[in-house]
Amino acid sequence: MENKQVVIPSFGEPEVLTIQSSPMPEAKPGEVVVRVAFAGVNPIDVKTRAGLGWAAAQNKDNLPWALGYDIAGSVYQCGEGTQKFDVGDKVAGFIGFPLQGGGYSQYISVPEAVLSRVPEAVTLEAAAALPLAGQTAIQALDKVSVQEGQRVLILAGAGGVGHIAVQLAVAAKAEVFTTCSERNLDYLATLGAHAINYEFAPVSERVEEADALVDLVGGDAALDALKCLKDGAKVVTVPTLSAELICEKAKLLGFEATGMLVDPNPEQLDAMLYLVSIGLLKTEIYQVYPMEQVVDAHKQMETGRTRGKILLDMQC
Repeated sequence: MENKQVVIPSFGEPEVLTIQSSPMPEAKPGEVVVRVAFAGVNPIDVKTRAGLGWAAAQNKDNLPWALGYDIAGSVYQCGEGTQKFDVGDKVAGFIGFPLQGGGYSQYISVPEAVLSRVPEAVTLEAAAALPLAGQTAIQALDKVSVQEGQRVLILAGAGGVGHIAVQLAVAAKAEVFTTCSERNLDYLATLGAHAINYEFAPVSERVEEADALVDLVGGDAALDALKCLKDGAKVVTVPTLSAELICEKAKLLGFEATGMLVDPNPEQLDAMLYLVSIGLLKTEIYQVYPMEQVVDAHKQMETGRTRGKILLDMQC
C-alpha cells in the first residue's frame, strides 16, 4: 500500500503543491496510525506554503514538507501500549503544530493522547472542521475573558475561526457584533450576532463601547476596530504578521492587548465535539475538495471570502 501526501517541494504559489507517495507509517509505542478521511485547510497552511511565518522559516531545510494540522478519520493501527482507541474508532485531532504538520496525508501516525473520539452523532467532515479553528476560537475568547452581558466585537465572523467564535460568544450570553461581507449578513444573524457589512462602512462608524475585540483580520481593519472599544477593553489579535503593530497601538490607547498562538488541547476538542453532537454548535463547511484539487482549495482560501471551513477529502 502507498500513502499519498500533499507536500510543498518549494515555497511559492498554490501551484507548487504536489502529491507524492511515501511509505506507510508504522505505529510507534503510544501512537496510532489514522486513516485520514478529511484534512482541514487553514490560513496558516497558505502562509507557510508561500514561505511566510515561523513554520516556513523552521522547515525551509526540510522540504518537501507535508502541510496540515487538522485531521478526522479512523484508527487503522494501534501501536504498543495504546489504550485509548481500537482499530476502526472514529477520531479527530489537532496534530503536529506548528513544526511537524503532516495532516494532508492519507495515513499518519500520531500519539493517541492528541486525538479525540468523534461521537456517533458527528460527521467526520464536521469533526475535521473543528481542531485548529475551534481551539483558536475558544482560546481567543478566553484571552479577552468574555462575560455575560458584555459587548464583544469579532472581526470576520463568517470565517473558519470566526463562525465558531461567534457561536461560543453568543452561548456565553455576550452581545456579539461581527463584520462580514453583504452575502454573509443573514447567515451571521441566524447565529445570533449583529452583523455589520464592512463593505458599506468602517466598523468604527457602527459599533461603540465594546468591552472586547477578537481580531481575526489584522492590519487596517483591526486598527479601525480599536475605535469601537470602551476604556479598559481587552484585545486579542490572531493574525501573527500584524500582531505586534496592533498590540502596540492598542496599548497606547490604554487597552489590554495580546497576540496569540493556538495551543493544541484535546480536552477543548472533546468539549466542542460534544457541543456539535447535541446541536449547540454548528460547523459550516464551505467546500470539500478532493485531494487532487488542493491547488484550488488554497486559491479559494486566499480569496479571504470563505464562509466556514475548507476541507480536503484525502481518500477520493
